[in-house]
Amino acid sequence: MRVAILAPPGVQTLDVVGPAEIFWEAARRLNDMSAYDIQIISTETNTVAGTGQLQLLADRTIYDADEPIDTLLIAGDPSFQKISPDVIGWLQRRVPTVRRYGSVCTGVFILAAAGLLDGKRVTTHWECVEELRKNYPRIKLDEDAIFLRDGPLITAAGVTAGIDLALALVEEDYGHEIAMIVARYMVVFLRRSGGQSQFSAHLIGQMSQDNAIQKVQEYILENLDTHLTIEKLAHMSGMSPRNFARVFRRELNTTPGEFIMKARIDAARRLLESTDMPMQRIAVKCGFATADSMRRVFNKLLGVPPGQYRQQFQTVPKCIRVISDVSTYQFD
Repeated sequence: MRVAILAPPGVQTLDVVGPAEIFWEAARRLNDMSAYDIQIISTETNTVAGTGQLQLLADRTIYDADEPIDTLLIAGDPSFQKISPDVIGWLQRRVPTVRRYGSVCTGVFILAAAGLLDGKRVTTHWECVEELRKNYPRIKLDEDAIFLRDGPLITAAGVTAGIDLALALVEEDYGHEIAMIVARYMVVFLRRSGGQSQFSAHLIGQMSQDNAIQKVQEYILENLDTHLTIEKLAHMSGMSPRNFARVFRRELNTTPGEFIMKARIDAARRLLESTDMPMQRIAVKCGFATADSMRRVFNKLLGVPPGQYRQQFQTVPKCIRVISDVSTYQFD
């Protein structure tokens, strides 16, 4: 079956190469290279400049004569370049002819511009969620999903999530066993636990321009292990609790309580990733009081417990264990 990947100028190279490698490896493992006939389609010339200073050589352009396509994927462009009317017209003509279609990362904006996502459930990279929601309010956006299926439409969060998407399609086409073989060979999870909030920096872009609110935010981030009440934070801002909550939400599109919880989760994530600090100690240090309460919040917001998160994302060398809050290390 033919898998066509549309690559716009400035394409995120891994959006193309990641899924292509999965499909190619599946065909190799099936001993049938016709299982997936992979084509790169460009929107201009046959040479596509991608990220990482890489050049992709496309098999076809949108101006060539149409050929049958089984699966059409739209790769993303990090720069959000203007979408050509020719691309929109091509998509509107081709999408109804394919068995399934979808996007990786910001490729969802190209499908949206073509009017192909109205009323559909989609996801995209966490950095682009607000822009997609603002520009295309008729789309049903799930900002935490790694990838989503809505009928023949499948969308992936971003960059490496295209690999998750491709593995899901391989499993759909040829079964669990071949998908697992490919995942093991590529040294990736067949299905990642939780959503993309595991990978996003929760607080990036969430610092207020309001000096009073910013002062409160800075205090929260420096005092996560203390009891942070609305009354206390409001007094610090010089506002009544009611007005403080209203201004905070207006500035940040989130409540003070939600911001505090995200800040605590973010701090706990960093400690889980970079230290071997015991769970109870991390919980207290980040304001959760107990390891059990931290586990409940992790399960609710990230979809994985702290222990599993640490297992997947810890980067501290196993021979080094942090044993105090100062720079003291124990070597095993």
